[in-house]
Amino acid sequence: MSTPVSVPPTENRRPSAGDDGFRPGLLSRLGAEAFGTLFLVVAGLGVPLFTLPQSNPLPGALAGGLAVTAAMLAFAYISGGHFNPAITLGNLVAGRIGIAAAAAYIGAQMVGAAAGALALFGILRTVPNIPDARTAFDTVTAGFGEHSVIQTSMAGVLLAEVLGSAILVAVFLGMTARRNNNAAAAPFAVGLAFAVLLQLGQAMGNAPFNPARATASALFSSSWALGQLWLFWVAPIVGAGIAGLVFRGFADARDPRAATATADADHADVEAEPGSDLTDDFDDAPDEQPAAAPADAGSDEARDFFDGQRSKES
Repeated sequence: MSTPVSVPPTENRRPSAGDDGFRPGLLSRLGAEAFGTLFLVVAGLGVPLFTLPQSNPLPGALAGGLAVTAAMLAFAYISGGHFNPAITLGNLVAGRIGIAAAAAYIGAQMVGAAAGALALFGILRTVPNIPDARTAFDTVTAGFGEHSVIQTSMAGVLLAEVLGSAILVAVFLGMTARRNNNAAAAPFAVGLAFAVLLQLGQAMGNAPFNPARATASALFSSSWALGQLWLFWVAPIVGAGIAGLVFRGFADARDPRAATATADADHADVEAEPGSDLTDDFDDAPDEQPAAAPADAGSDEARDFFDGQRSKES
C-alpha cells in the first residue's frame, strides 16, 4: 500500500510570468509590437477608406477600438500590448520600461504602421474608381484648420490630442495594475476608450491619438499632411507625459523607495528591481525572488502582467 504524498495547495500561489518557461526575447517583443500596430493601422484606416455608406458599415471608430482589443488579447502577453508610441512613452515616464526598450518599441511600431499603410495604399491603387490614392488617403489623415471636417483650429486639435492621449495612457496604466480587481479586462477597457476617443477625434480632424498611425497615413497623403504631422507627435507626447507623471507620483507617494527604483531603471534601461512596489503593482512574480536572479533588461511590466494572467489560466 502506497503512502499518500502531501501536496501543498496551489490555488493561492502567485505564479511568475515565466512559470511555463516562456520568456520572449527582444525580437519577439518587437515583432509583436510591429504586427499589432500594423493591424491597428489596417483596421483604423482601412475601414473608413473602403466604407460604402449604403451598406450600413461598421463605424471606423469602433473598428479601431475592436482592433486594439483584439491585438492586445493576441499579443500583449509577448510585448505588453502598447502598439502606440504615446502608450510606450507613458510607460517610460511612469518608470515601467527602460529608455532603450522604449526606443526599440517605438521603432517597431513605426515599421508596423508604415507597412500597414503601404498595404492599404497598394490596394487603393488597384481600385479603378479611385484615380488618386493620395487624395483618398487625405480623407483619413490627421489634420487641422481647413483639413478638419468642422474646421477645428490648431489650438483645438492640439488640446483634444493632449487630453485624449492622457486619458488613453491613464486607462492603460490603470488597467494593467495588478491591484486592479478588473485588470483582466484591460484589453476591453483600452479598446473601448480608444473607440470613444476616435469618435470624438474624427470630426475634429481625424485625430488618431497615436503618432505611429498619424505618421503612416501622412506618408501616403498629400504634402500638407507632413506639414501638420508635428502636432500629432507633440500633443500625444505631452498627454502621455502627464499621465505617466501622475502614475509615477502615485507610486512615489505610496513608497519613497519607488522613486529611487524607477530612477535606477531609467539609467539601466531595466524595470524597477524585483521586490520594489513598482514591480509588485504590475508583475505577478512571487514576493521573494532568488538573489542571483538577473534582471530582464528588455522586459515590460505590462507584458509581465498579461503573461502572468496567461500563467494563471493555464
